[in-house]
Amino acid sequence: MKILIVVDMQKDFIDGALGSEQARAIVPNVAAKIKGYKNSGGAVLFTQDTHDEDYLKTQEGVNLPVVHCVEGTDGWRIDERIDTSDMKIYKKNIFASIELAEDLSRVDGIEEIEICGLCTDICVVSNALLIKAKLPEVKITVDAACCAGATKESHQAALLTMKMCQINILE
Repeated sequence: MKILIVVDMQKDFIDGALGSEQARAIVPNVAAKIKGYKNSGGAVLFTQDTHDEDYLKTQEGVNLPVVHCVEGTDGWRIDERIDTSDMKIYKKNIFASIELAEDLSRVDGIEEIEICGLCTDICVVSNALLIKAKLPEVKITVDAACCAGATKESHQAALLTMKMCQINILE
């Protein structure tokens, strides 16, 4: 079984509070990858960064004082070009989804997990490393063309970090 994990393809990370040109550029790639997995019978799971009005009082909010992905707002929603129909979405208020990693550890027969989405240097790398720690013998791949970081440099640094931790990087 092959599983695609789509990380935080939300409006605030694409063209909202923390959006970027690089994030906007990967949307068609991610949409195509999801379609390919669905057409081949692969599983697709999503994460959704989820904060509340007290975000600025959290440790993350103190270190990144940009209100984003507040539950129920337009910026919190997954971009409409991304097909989430009939898919499980893991809401998370931290960088990685512990619930997702735990659920994956209970699935038999996983051949490969592929990860894509936003932001490479925060939530993608966090989820990839958590899943690698939970499932050390499962092949984990990150498609660089379906990820974007806060900057091009931090995107590259995160890819290198994952590669050094035996996560396959598609360039």
